[in-house]
Amino acid sequence: MPELRDNPYSNFNFIVSLGGDQGTGDLGATVGGFSDVSGLGMEVKYAEYRNGNEKVSTVRKIPGTHTNDDVTFKRGLIGSDDLKAWLNTARDGTADARTVTVSLLDEARETVATWTLRRAQPKKWTGPTLGGKGGGDVAMEELVLVHEGIEYT
Repeated sequence: MPELRDNPYSNFNFIVSLGGDQGTGDLGATVGGFSDVSGLGMEVKYAEYRNGNEKVSTVRKIPGTHTNDDVTFKRGLIGSDDLKAWLNTARDGTADARTVTVSLLDEARETVATWTLRRAQPKKWTGPTLGGKGGGDVAMEELVLVHEGIEYT
């Protein structure tokens, strides 16, 4: 868990580990770094219930099932087909569920928070938007993952 401090952590210093051929996420063990990670979340659904003889006319909220948000990863196109190959295995009917971790680092590059996605699988891959006008935009690819649970430590 992050330690209590006055200044919040910056959001630009993180490491992603996709498991499988992507390794641990350490520098040199991954094929390209990610520039954005979004969608780290979950939602608990609540059932409303009220006894007929309740003295207060309000309902109780009883927790039920929960859903996990899809997580989106973006990176500059580097010529590696590792993300698309992982998606193709799912497309072809082979489950390749992986443990995916996103680690937030402090200024000293020490891990202060980790989000672990259990049994993550690729849902969608989007290639770059290309334009012939010139300019300095980077060709970006995007990967959307589904998962069966998120742990925050």
